[in-house]
This record gives sequence, C-alpha cells and structure tokens, in this order.
Amino acid sequence: MGLREELKQTRPFRSQQHEAALSLLRTADMVRRTIGRAVEPQGLSFEQFNVLRILRGAGPEGLATLEVAERLVEATPAITRLLDKLEAKGLVERERSSEDRRRIVCRVTKAGLKLLTENDEAVEAAHKEAFTGLKREQVRELVELLERMREK
Repeated sequence: MGLREELKQTRPFRSQQHEAALSLLRTADMVRRTIGRAVEPQGLSFEQFNVLRILRGAGPEGLATLEVAERLVEATPAITRLLDKLEAKGLVERERSSEDRRRIVCRVTKAGLKLLTENDEAVEAAHKEAFTGLKREQVRELVELLERMREK
C-alpha cells in the first residue's frame, strides 16, 4: 500500500521530498512503537529504554546528563524527568562530579544492566520485525541513505 492510500490522501503530494518526509516520519513512528512494545512488559517506555541503552554503552564511567540528552534518538527537554523515573526504579544512579559541582554523572545500575540483558532478545526481535519487508542489502542501503541525509 502506498503512502497516499495509507493516509487516505486524495491529492498528490507537493513534491517527492514532501512524500519522502511523511513516509520517513510514519516509518520512524512504526519502528518506535514496535520497539516500545518489546520493552513495555519490563515497565519501560521507549524513552527510558533509550536512556538505559545509552548508559550501558557508556560503560562504568557513565555520562553527564547533557551528554545523555545529546545521544537520545529523539531530542527531549525532559531528560531530568526521565532520569528521575529511572532512578526511582533503581535502574540508574546519579552522582555530582567532584571536579565540577554543576556536572551530574549518570550510570546504569546492576539492576538496569540485568533488565537490559533480559530484554536484549525481545528488542532484537522487534528490530527484525520492523525491517521484515527489506532484504539485508536494502537495510544497509537504507542506513547509508539516512546517514547522508543527516550529514547536511
């Protein structure tokens, strides 16, 4: 089904870029929801999972709050609120830097790492589900095209 039919749009798009932008946004939302369904049984939102994933990748050194915010899939001004929720669940810990009192370092806890590890298979299955319609080479090509778009 084409995007026009999916959106029940009767008029043509203004340009190919307009159609591509809407298609990209719809697809990103579908991928986000697919991953969200995979992490929801663990009591996590997509955004909370994303923060944990970033902190796991940072290792034991952790990351400053602003660095976590910069690495998020979707920019959000609510990073402190996200970290508050994860800290309340015992999945993240924060510590004020001794060198710079304004800097807060965030780390994933053992419980957070355990939760991520338990979720890895479900998230990987969600990734595969989201790209079911594409062959391996097409996925690689898509990644390259999207990277080119972001290089502006």
